[in-house]
Amino acid sequence: MKHALAPVASLLIGVSILLTGQGLQGTLLPVRATLEGFSTVSIGLMGAAYFFAFTVGCLKGGELVKRVGHVRVFLAMTATASAVPLVHGLVLDAWIWTLLRMLTGFCFAVLYVVIESWLNDRSTSENRGTIFSTYVMITMTVLAAGQMMMLLYDPADLQLFAIASVLVSLAALPVALSTAPSPGLPQTVKPNFRRLMKISPGGSIACLASGFTNGAFWALAPVFTAGLSDDLSLAPWFMTATVIGGAVSQWPLGFLSDRIGRRKVLIASAVAAAGVGAAIVVWGPQLSFASICLLGAAWGAMSFPLYTLAVAHTNDYVDPREYVMVSAGLLLMYGVGAIIGPFVASTAMTFAGATALFLYAAVIHGLLVLYALYRLLRRKSAPSDKHMPFGDALTSAVTASQVYEDEMGHQGAENR
Repeated sequence: MKHALAPVASLLIGVSILLTGQGLQGTLLPVRATLEGFSTVSIGLMGAAYFFAFTVGCLKGGELVKRVGHVRVFLAMTATASAVPLVHGLVLDAWIWTLLRMLTGFCFAVLYVVIESWLNDRSTSENRGTIFSTYVMITMTVLAAGQMMMLLYDPADLQLFAIASVLVSLAALPVALSTAPSPGLPQTVKPNFRRLMKISPGGSIACLASGFTNGAFWALAPVFTAGLSDDLSLAPWFMTATVIGGAVSQWPLGFLSDRIGRRKVLIASAVAAAGVGAAIVVWGPQLSFASICLLGAAWGAMSFPLYTLAVAHTNDYVDPREYVMVSAGLLLMYGVGAIIGPFVASTAMTFAGATALFLYAAVIHGLLVLYALYRLLRRKSAPSDKHMPFGDALTSAVTASQVYEDEMGHQGAENR
């Protein structure tokens, strides 16, 4: 394992610092927006704006890397992304914040493109699972740590914005000073949605549904906690518990999907996520601090792996030469859902209260179960050949942003 991680150690260190700042910012902004009296719809719009620009960044990131290389793009995007939290803290306007969230979404999408293509370039078929699983565990752990940093200062002050800015800036140092070789310039591949739906309609729709629910969660979960309690510490604890739940369940569900089939595990996970969401709606306002965090952990454990299961399921049917096209297409399915989800959920919360966030999520998960059952009846037998290793799909567990990989030697990868 040490040998496998050595070529990407500096990058993983940079990622851990970068995403600590991202985790802090992701929780801080909705909390501060609530304190400033921004409407729930405007907060949802900020989340939608983030994912809209995130999708654009995923489409354009490859072109930037091809033009100037991985290291320069990484440094440029961290420099830009580090300035944004400070502007958030200085300019308290909902429309300005929406534009800033768009800029952040674009920067982090490009950063994820650089990070994940770099990891893929430095890995082999023998160690890719080790490298990417380590990356995902680091990602989820530091996102949780960043959210807990909310407890350091009052979110109504500027200090937390400054800390987020400093962390994103420092992430550039390990990459800039690394002596490890950077990847070669990639070839970009545009997604083909018709081909994607032909390969796996079930996996594609599951990615879309995951975007609907996860995009709404990341944008509005702090608003949900504010609606339950005046205790501002509930937001970071609840977010952290949810992320930890998602991290812990990744490998068990993946292992199980290798043994009994992706569809069955995906359906069971979606059923459980819908059930937990319904429980939060019914009992959430009466639950104690610890109980609501435990339910959050259970929801994350069942909801967050759905995208990963969908990616692995889709790749069971993919010609290896189409891997890049499929990755880009699944990302965009997720991105479309994540753009629409925060707006729909925030509208529901405006009319039905804070718990409507999880009512919305339960409905989406329920519809996914129905569609997955329909697909299971339509195409009962899984491929007779081996599954794609579940570890390879973990790269999309949180970021959902592996848009391309270096395709040197795969010149015949055009869609058939």
